[in-house]
Amino acid sequence: MSRLTVALTKGRILQETLPLLAEAGITPAEDIFSSRKLTFETSSSDVRLLILRGSDVPTYVEFGAADIGVAGKDTLLEHGGDGFYEPLDLGISTCRLMTAGVVGKQSSNGRMRVATKYVNLAKQYYATQGRQVDIIKLYGAMELAPILDLADEIVDIVDTGNTLRANGLEPRETIAEISSRLIVNKASMKMKHQQIEAFVGALSAAVDGSSK
Repeated sequence: MSRLTVALTKGRILQETLPLLAEAGITPAEDIFSSRKLTFETSSSDVRLLILRGSDVPTYVEFGAADIGVAGKDTLLEHGGDGFYEPLDLGISTCRLMTAGVVGKQSSNGRMRVATKYVNLAKQYYATQGRQVDIIKLYGAMELAPILDLADEIVDIVDTGNTLRANGLEPRETIAEISSRLIVNKASMKMKHQQIEAFVGALSAAVDGSSK
Protein backbone atom coordinates (compact mmCIF):
# COMPACT_ATOMS: atom_id res chain seq x y z
CA MET A 1 0.00 0.00 0.00
CA SER A 2 1.34 3.47 -0.85
CA ARG A 3 1.87 6.01 1.89
CA LEU A 4 -0.15 9.14 2.61
CA THR A 5 1.83 12.27 3.39
CA VAL A 6 -0.15 14.69 5.55
CA ALA A 7 1.04 18.32 5.92
CA LEU A 8 0.05 19.97 9.20
CA THR A 9 0.21 23.65 10.15
CA LYS A 10 2.48 24.34 13.13
CA GLY A 11 1.21 26.30 16.14
CA ARG A 12 -2.35 26.43 17.43
CA ILE A 13 -3.75 24.51 14.46
CA LEU A 14 -1.30 21.65 15.07
CA GLN A 15 -2.25 21.50 18.76
CA GLU A 16 -5.93 21.26 17.86
CA THR A 17 -5.44 18.85 14.93
CA LEU A 18 -3.48 16.17 16.79
CA PRO A 19 -6.39 15.15 19.10
CA LEU A 20 -8.63 14.70 16.03
CA LEU A 21 -5.98 12.56 14.35
CA ALA A 22 -5.66 10.52 17.56
CA GLU A 23 -9.43 9.95 17.51
CA ALA A 24 -9.00 8.73 13.95
CA GLY A 25 -6.31 6.28 15.12
CA ILE A 26 -3.25 8.23 13.97
CA THR A 27 -0.65 9.38 16.51
CA PRO A 28 2.94 10.57 15.93
CA ALA A 29 5.62 8.00 16.77
CA GLU A 30 7.42 10.64 18.86
CA ASP A 31 6.67 13.94 20.56
CA ILE A 32 6.32 16.56 17.82
CA PHE A 33 6.66 19.49 20.22
CA SER A 34 10.02 18.47 21.67
CA SER A 35 11.60 17.60 18.32
CA ARG A 36 13.23 19.74 15.66
CA LYS A 37 12.31 17.25 12.97
CA LEU A 38 9.86 18.23 10.25
CA THR A 39 8.70 14.72 9.25
CA PHE A 40 7.23 12.14 11.62
CA GLU A 41 6.25 8.52 11.30
CA THR A 42 2.93 7.60 12.93
CA SER A 43 1.10 4.68 14.54
CA SER A 44 -0.22 3.97 11.05
CA SER A 45 2.54 2.60 8.83
CA ASP A 46 0.96 4.15 5.73
CA VAL A 47 0.68 7.72 7.11
CA ARG A 48 3.51 10.17 7.74
CA LEU A 49 3.22 13.77 8.95
CA LEU A 50 4.96 16.94 7.78
CA ILE A 51 5.06 19.98 10.07
CA LEU A 52 5.06 23.20 8.03
CA ARG A 53 4.46 26.91 8.21
CA GLY A 54 0.78 27.49 7.47
CA SER A 55 1.36 29.48 4.29
CA ASP A 56 3.36 26.58 2.82
CA VAL A 57 0.75 23.85 3.38
CA PRO A 58 -1.43 24.69 0.33
CA THR A 59 1.68 24.80 -1.88
CA TYR A 60 2.89 21.38 -0.74
CA VAL A 61 -0.57 19.91 -1.35
CA GLU A 62 -1.22 21.70 -4.65
CA PHE A 63 2.05 20.45 -6.16
CA GLY A 64 1.73 16.93 -4.76
CA ALA A 65 4.58 16.95 -2.23
CA ALA A 66 1.83 16.17 0.30
CA ASP A 67 -1.36 14.24 -0.41
CA ILE A 68 -3.38 15.88 2.33
CA GLY A 69 -3.04 19.08 4.36
CA VAL A 70 -4.59 20.99 7.23
CA ALA A 71 -4.64 24.78 6.95
CA GLY A 72 -6.70 27.76 8.03
CA LYS A 73 -9.37 28.98 5.63
CA ASP A 74 -7.65 32.39 5.66
CA THR A 75 -4.49 30.80 4.27
CA LEU A 76 -6.46 28.89 1.62
CA LEU A 77 -8.34 32.01 0.50
CA GLU A 78 -5.13 34.03 0.29
CA HIS A 79 -3.34 31.21 -1.58
CA GLY A 80 -6.16 30.96 -4.09
CA GLY A 81 -4.91 27.73 -5.68
CA ASP A 82 -7.17 25.24 -7.42
CA GLY A 83 -4.85 22.22 -7.21
CA PHE A 84 -6.70 20.69 -4.28
CA TYR A 85 -10.11 19.71 -2.95
CA GLU A 86 -11.46 20.91 0.40
CA PRO A 87 -13.62 18.01 1.63
CA LEU A 88 -13.84 18.75 5.35
CA ASP A 89 -14.21 21.66 7.77
CA LEU A 90 -12.44 20.53 10.94
CA GLY A 91 -14.21 23.16 13.03
CA ILE A 92 -11.03 24.04 14.94
CA SER A 93 -8.98 27.22 15.39
CA THR A 94 -12.05 29.32 14.67
CA CYS A 95 -11.66 33.09 14.34
CA ARG A 96 -12.57 35.92 11.98
CA LEU A 97 -10.67 37.83 9.32
CA MET A 98 -11.52 41.48 10.00
CA THR A 99 -10.62 45.07 9.36
CA ALA A 100 -9.57 47.09 12.40
CA GLY A 101 -8.53 50.63 13.20
CA VAL A 102 -7.87 53.10 16.01
CA VAL A 103 -10.76 53.30 18.49
CA GLY A 104 -13.13 56.16 17.66
CA LYS A 105 -11.26 57.22 14.54
CA GLN A 106 -13.51 57.23 11.49
CA SER A 107 -12.20 55.44 8.41
CA SER A 108 -11.43 57.78 5.54
CA ASN A 109 -13.75 58.08 2.55
CA GLY A 110 -10.76 58.77 0.33
CA ARG A 111 -7.83 56.56 -0.54
CA MET A 112 -6.66 54.50 2.44
CA ARG A 113 -3.51 52.69 3.43
CA VAL A 114 -4.12 49.17 4.72
CA ALA A 115 -1.50 47.04 6.45
CA THR A 116 -1.86 43.24 6.23
CA LYS A 117 -0.19 39.97 5.32
CA TYR A 118 -3.40 39.03 3.47
CA VAL A 119 -2.62 41.11 0.39
CA ASN A 120 -4.93 39.32 -2.08
CA LEU A 121 -7.88 39.09 0.31
CA ALA A 122 -7.56 42.73 1.32
CA LYS A 123 -7.45 43.88 -2.32
CA GLN A 124 -10.53 41.78 -3.13
CA TYR A 125 -12.46 42.97 -0.09
CA TYR A 126 -11.87 46.69 -0.55
CA ALA A 127 -12.55 46.39 -4.28
CA THR A 128 -16.00 44.93 -3.50
CA GLN A 129 -16.55 47.92 -1.21
CA GLY A 130 -15.59 50.32 -3.99
CA ARG A 131 -12.75 51.65 -1.84
CA GLN A 132 -9.36 52.69 -3.18
CA VAL A 133 -6.53 51.40 -1.03
CA ASP A 134 -2.77 51.09 -0.97
CA ILE A 135 -1.77 47.76 0.56
CA ILE A 136 1.27 47.67 2.85
CA LYS A 137 2.49 44.11 3.39
CA LEU A 138 3.52 43.29 6.95
CA TYR A 139 4.25 39.90 8.49
CA GLY A 140 3.58 40.71 12.14
CA ALA A 141 2.85 43.40 14.74
CA MET A 142 -0.04 44.67 12.60
CA GLU A 143 -1.46 46.59 15.55
CA LEU A 144 1.42 49.08 15.44
CA ALA A 145 0.63 50.22 11.90
CA PRO A 146 -2.41 52.45 12.66
CA ILE A 147 -0.89 53.70 15.94
CA LEU A 148 2.26 54.92 14.17
CA ASP A 149 0.31 56.24 11.15
CA LEU A 150 1.81 53.67 8.82
CA ALA A 151 -1.73 52.64 7.87
CA ASP A 152 -5.34 53.77 8.35
CA GLU A 153 -6.63 50.24 8.88
CA ILE A 154 -5.34 46.70 9.19
CA VAL A 155 -6.73 43.41 7.94
CA ASP A 156 -5.92 40.59 10.32
CA ILE A 157 -7.17 37.53 12.17
CA VAL A 158 -9.22 38.35 15.27
CA ASP A 159 -9.90 35.75 17.93
CA THR A 160 -10.86 37.37 21.26
CA GLY A 161 -9.99 40.93 20.19
CA ASN A 162 -7.88 41.37 23.33
CA THR A 163 -4.70 42.21 21.39
CA LEU A 164 -6.54 44.89 19.43
CA ARG A 165 -8.02 46.45 22.57
CA ALA A 166 -4.67 46.34 24.38
CA ASN A 167 -3.23 48.44 21.55
CA GLY A 168 -6.04 50.98 21.28
CA LEU A 169 -7.68 49.41 18.22
CA GLU A 170 -11.18 48.12 17.55
CA PRO A 171 -12.49 45.48 15.13
CA ARG A 172 -14.66 46.87 12.32
CA GLU A 173 -15.85 44.76 9.38
CA THR A 174 -15.82 40.97 9.19
CA ILE A 175 -14.37 39.75 5.88
CA ALA A 176 -14.62 36.00 6.51
CA GLU A 177 -15.38 33.46 9.23
CA ILE A 178 -12.30 31.24 9.57
CA SER A 179 -11.70 27.66 10.67
CA SER A 180 -9.19 24.97 9.75
CA ARG A 181 -9.90 22.82 6.69
CA LEU A 182 -8.70 19.50 5.34
CA ILE A 183 -7.41 19.75 1.77
CA VAL A 184 -6.52 16.96 -0.67
CA ASN A 185 -4.31 17.00 -3.76
CA LYS A 186 -6.43 16.37 -6.87
CA ALA A 187 -4.10 13.79 -8.40
CA SER A 188 -3.76 11.97 -5.06
CA MET A 189 -7.54 11.76 -4.79
CA LYS A 190 -7.54 9.74 -8.02
CA MET A 191 -4.40 7.66 -7.42
CA LYS A 192 -4.99 6.91 -3.71
CA HIS A 193 -8.75 7.21 -3.65
CA GLN A 194 -9.56 4.41 -1.20
CA GLN A 195 -6.86 5.43 1.28
CA ILE A 196 -7.88 9.07 1.20
CA GLU A 197 -11.59 8.27 1.47
CA ALA A 198 -10.84 6.13 4.56
CA PHE A 199 -8.69 8.91 6.07
CA VAL A 200 -11.28 11.62 5.44
CA GLY A 201 -14.04 9.38 6.77
CA ALA A 202 -12.18 8.63 10.00
CA LEU A 203 -11.34 12.29 10.53
CA SER A 204 -14.91 13.33 9.75
CA ALA A 205 -16.16 10.91 12.43
CA ALA A 206 -13.65 12.39 14.89
CA VAL A 207 -14.88 15.90 14.10
CA ASP A 208 -18.51 14.83 14.57
CA GLY A 209 -17.63 13.17 17.86
CA SER A 210 -15.75 16.21 19.20
CA SER A 211 -18.63 18.57 18.37
CA LYS A 212 -21.18 16.62 20.42
